[in-house]
Amino acid sequence: MSISELKVDELAHLARLEFTNREKQAIKDDLRRIISFCNKLKEVNTDGVDPLIYLSQEQNILRKDVVGEMLSKKQALYNAPSADSDYFKVPKVITK
Repeated sequence: MSISELKVDELAHLARLEFTNREKQAIKDDLRRIISFCNKLKEVNTDGVDPLIYLSQEQNILRKDVVGEMLSKKQALYNAPSADSDYFKVPKVITK
């Protein structure tokens, strides 16, 4: 697959990016190297190789979920920049 300037322009448009001519040339070179690397990977014989699901044999050891001390409403709202008696006050973000 060859990388043309038109292809770089299409990718730039899709990504909503703008490049100078110098940057376009650098991107073309990078894309050529990426495609070359991918084609090299196609040459590797993967017959009989199972897909890798996990990168290591390590497993997360999670702690038990236990109920602990809880904050009261007063403690939770203590450092709030803006609150009324029961709730945090935040700026309105949804308009009609």
